[in-house]
Amino acid sequence: MTAPALRALAFLAVLAGAISFFPVTAQEAKPCGELIELTGHNSTKLLYSLNVPEKATAVLVLLPGGSGFADLDKSGCARKLAGNSLIRTRDLFHQQGFATALVDAPSDHRGADGLGGFRISPLHADDLGKIIAEIRQRTKLPVWVIGTSRGSISAVNAASRLTGEQAPDGLVLTSPVTFGRVGGQKAWVAQTVFSVNLAAIKIPVLVVAHANDTCIRTPPTLAASILDRTSGVREQAVTVKGLTQRGAVNVEACEGRSPHGFIAQEQEVTDGIVRFIRGSNY
Repeated sequence: MTAPALRALAFLAVLAGAISFFPVTAQEAKPCGELIELTGHNSTKLLYSLNVPEKATAVLVLLPGGSGFADLDKSGCARKLAGNSLIRTRDLFHQQGFATALVDAPSDHRGADGLGGFRISPLHADDLGKIIAEIRQRTKLPVWVIGTSRGSISAVNAASRLTGEQAPDGLVLTSPVTFGRVGGQKAWVAQTVFSVNLAAIKIPVLVVAHANDTCIRTPPTLAASILDRTSGVREQAVTVKGLTQRGAVNVEACEGRSPHGFIAQEQEVTDGIVRFIRGSNY
């Protein structure tokens, strides 16, 4: 066989190897969870991503902060809010034997403001109740709600309004929004966890803040005061001591990859939340 012919055969072999390689890689890519769609308020679309590890003992409904619009793809992975603490630590909960359900914003709240002022709406609580009830029916497991930053407002809204199969079994708030701005350009910026009837919350409640959190909306000194208003059967407030320095108090400090999002202390915080859910102290 001539040298050109040998070179041509070698090229075809390499090409064939490349063609066979890519499908295998695609097949091995792990989805973040099963993408599930429900019908919400006013016939809107509700999406959440459910990941249930083998022998899971409970399901954690994850409510991220910011706009709340995670833009879940077909694999149940978040294309937005990737820096959010709950999205970053999702696998850590799986490793501890907990299922997770990452909730996206409903189809009519996916603009720039996302959930915005809708976080305290009864309709929002009803939407979350539909998701909780569906998860409970699907998995036959206890369902806890975890809200971080502005997600904490959604979490207390649901916990204070929902009953029966739609109500969560427990509540965890991390870096909760306790300080709003009245008279701002957007009225909903004034909303905090205190904007709903916290006294109606009677389930176990854990509040976790970071001592070095300088997000203007989540001062750590106010976090424990949430429990002055709730009526939980078991309650604890924790202030995490930081590995990072305390910076200036501003809105920029509300990003997830900062003390506000427990950066570099994800395992520590996850372990504490898991202990509380299992019935011990953080």
